[in-house]
Amino acid sequence: MKKTPTRRRAPLFEVRHSRIHGFGVFAARRIRKGTTIIEYLGDRLSHAQADERYEDKDPNDNHTFLFTVDARIVIDAGVNGNEARYVNHGCDPNCESSMRGKRIFIEAIRTIQPGEELAYDYQIQRDSDDAPNVDEVFACRCGAVSCRGSMLEAPKKPRKKPRRAPHRAAGKKKTRPANGRRGAQRREALKARRRR
Repeated sequence: MKKTPTRRRAPLFEVRHSRIHGFGVFAARRIRKGTTIIEYLGDRLSHAQADERYEDKDPNDNHTFLFTVDARIVIDAGVNGNEARYVNHGCDPNCESSMRGKRIFIEAIRTIQPGEELAYDYQIQRDSDDAPNVDEVFACRCGAVSCRGSMLEAPKKPRKKPRRAPHRAAGKKKTRPANGRRGAQRREALKARRRR
């Protein structure tokens, strides 16, 4: 019996130069919403180890392959990483990162067409010891209409106090102006009463 050759599917994506930043990941074929595209791989370190590894890094260098998993683990895709490290930030993303059992995956949040660049919102955490120019260092160049101008998480806005309704004097009724057909009927009825 002859075996029919199995058709290999084209890869989901390819890495090439990006207009956003350095290299980027682009859809090689249509990717449906909900598709797990790739796992974010690299050395798994503690935060202290990651800090030590990059203590001599220029503070104005925004190039990072570190992905925080939780309070104890960081993935450094700069060492033993894969193509996931080239997925750029975007303020109007077509992907998102998700965690399953302390593993990070990049998933499509809408259908992505061939040639479209993959992007997810980095939402880099702000720290109290950030340099004064941190917003400039992590400026966003995604070009989206809704671009917030930064790869950092949006600053938390102070909560506004809820507005109270104005206080009304007791016993005073709120009146509505007569309008429309009903209002006209009421006015006519009042005129008729006055004429009697």
